[in-house]
Amino acid sequence: MQKNILITGAAKRIGAACARLLHEEGCNVFLHYRSSKKEAMELCYELNQIRADSAYMMQADLLNSCELEALVNEACMAWGAIDVLINNASSFYPTAMTDVTENQWDELIGCNLKAPFFLAKALSGTLAKNKGCIVNIADIHAERGLKGYPIYSIAKAGLVAMTKILAKELGPSIRVNAVAPGAILWPEKELCEQEKHEILQRVALRRNGDPSDIAKAVWFLIKDAEYMTGQVITIDGGRTLFC
Repeated sequence: MQKNILITGAAKRIGAACARLLHEEGCNVFLHYRSSKKEAMELCYELNQIRADSAYMMQADLLNSCELEALVNEACMAWGAIDVLINNASSFYPTAMTDVTENQWDELIGCNLKAPFFLAKALSGTLAKNKGCIVNIADIHAERGLKGYPIYSIAKAGLVAMTKILAKELGPSIRVNAVAPGAILWPEKELCEQEKHEILQRVALRRNGDPSDIAKAVWFLIKDAEYMTGQVITIDGGRTLFC
């Protein structure tokens, strides 16, 4: 099943895992990145070695409306249309209530909530024409906020709310769903082994997941979930059972 797919934050981690799996399934992938140019170039080259002209890449700051619009235009021009939008790009860092800044608010809300909304708006025409879909990468902490990360948690809660309202606004032509990862990848800020152990003690399966677990759920929502919209699939090994 060939689909033309725009993936934001596609150079590393969950975004790259989605790109590889969807490409393996025969899709074309447009890889957005903000600062990870080296990783994006390597991934784009890797995929095009497998199938020529099946991957494109572009840098864009999604907080800049002009760059966001340029990304949409380039993605639509690559193969003539976009069938799927995967809102994966995300900023994640702690914000203590005592010294949180307005700039931090703007960045975290902008990347995790505002940009996905305006990408959906900009692509709604081509997605509707192709009976396409949107998959938002949320977080289990959208339901119960992560202490020390209030703005991030608020933004992801907003993304879940957005998933549900856009399913109403864009239906019946466009399906909108989300995947909420739990303990999949450790934060880029390294945790000590004791911290990792304590987290995994609150996971029913007693292990962390793999980015491919998220990619498989995303592919299910694209390929098989024809009667699903406005839903959130939680992939957390049972982590939320202990919240």
